[in-house]
Amino acid sequence: MAPPPPPTPAARILRDYGWDLLLGSIAAFYAVMVPYTKVEESFNVQAIHDILYHNHHIDKYDHLEFPGVVPRTFIGALVISLLSSPAILMMRIFHVPKVYSLLAVRLMLGCVTLTTLRLFRVEIKRKYGRHVEAFFVILTAIQFHVLFYSTRPLPNILALAFVNLAYSFWFKGNFLCTLQALIVAAVVFRCDMVLLLGTIGIALLLSRSFSLLEAVKCCISTVLVCIGFTVLVDSIMWQRILWPEFEVFWFNSVLNRSSEWGTHSIHWYFTSALPRSMLVAYPLCLVGALLDRRIVPYVLPVALFVVLYSKLPHKELRFIIASIPMFNVSASLAAGRIYNNRKKSGWNFLYVLMLGAFLVSLGYSAVTFMASYSNYPGGHALKALHEADSSVKEKTVHIDAFTAMSGVSRFCENENPWRYSKEEDISIEEYQRRNFTYLLNEHRYISGYKCLFAVEGFSRAKIQPGIPPISLVKVPKVFAHGNTRDPDILSLDWPGCP
Repeated sequence: MAPPPPPTPAARILRDYGWDLLLGSIAAFYAVMVPYTKVEESFNVQAIHDILYHNHHIDKYDHLEFPGVVPRTFIGALVISLLSSPAILMMRIFHVPKVYSLLAVRLMLGCVTLTTLRLFRVEIKRKYGRHVEAFFVILTAIQFHVLFYSTRPLPNILALAFVNLAYSFWFKGNFLCTLQALIVAAVVFRCDMVLLLGTIGIALLLSRSFSLLEAVKCCISTVLVCIGFTVLVDSIMWQRILWPEFEVFWFNSVLNRSSEWGTHSIHWYFTSALPRSMLVAYPLCLVGALLDRRIVPYVLPVALFVVLYSKLPHKELRFIIASIPMFNVSASLAAGRIYNNRKKSGWNFLYVLMLGAFLVSLGYSAVTFMASYSNYPGGHALKALHEADSSVKEKTVHIDAFTAMSGVSRFCENENPWRYSKEEDISIEEYQRRNFTYLLNEHRYISGYKCLFAVEGFSRAKIQPGIPPISLVKVPKVFAHGNTRDPDILSLDWPGCP
């Protein structure tokens, strides 16, 4: 019998990288459809912009004028800027609008994040088989948050890349490298990752994966190198000696100032954040730990990380997003077991139930995406203003805090004749005495200015009879105003405000 013909190059690519192409396509779709960023991402977005467009002229950098509540490291921004710089250079040569540079930067970050997720996925396949690998990808694909956030320049996502790397080392049996990857995540990008480092490190010690002396030597050397590197880089960029994540730790944990941004109940991660982000994988994760005890030593330290983090009053999903990939492995084991036994009595019902839950999860993710699409009115408003006024006359746009926090970054700004101001603490009465050409803010009426148009944003979801069963309620969020003393503005055709 003749041997089967060798696979074609296209077939080999699909075999080796098909799952990566699926996840990458979804992440890229999210980035293209929702290119703008919010206040949580502002530091890294502005830092990347300034590195790419101002280079060594640190005095022009945004963080010196708007330093934020706590300092953040420039290391992630420097790496992503370096990787993105060839594409940005071509865009600048051809005078492509800067907002496309933001998209290029986000896609590059997505490549980095998903590359580390691929390394973890390869180890999942080696350890548990191709069915578990397939369900891991499927569950990740139908969940909204991991792929949506994977291209967003949050410190949590930069840390997630190293956590994915740590998970892959953990599954491979390279335990000291596991600790080193988590140390980089904690010391450089997110100090709260020290909780995950602690729970996984204790679990590895208890399982005698290495000796205490080995762990101490490895941790101390890695910590010192990381501290030295981040202090060196960030002291130059911030123009003062500092270790950014130590200041973040002091602010959030010692002073407990993070609670000023809102608090949730102690069980919120387990009763709200994880169910919304994991969807069908949430119950499957619990089932997987019961059906396959091999995953328990991996899931338990990660679950303990979430428990410990629950003690901090201020809670956000992005704080624990690093736990989701490991929980998805447990869920994939349960899904794989149900799939393998789908022809047996009783299991076939569970299989049908699981498929239905997959579809419901996909529908929920679609609704969440549509809500997120409408959650950046500031970015859409500035884009609409640029498109409406194409004159070469110099004009100044004032952007208030709400607009800046809902999608506007320096990547959204155009070159001359446009100028921008983000001056804070201007009262509504004072606008009339200022000579701004346009205003973008959350106020419908401002004396001395005409409301030109409004941009709606997501308000809430409403259940309704019929198809679809859920509708999104949107309300005007950002209003564009024109100076009534400028006749050129009034001569343009504006839609007006509702």
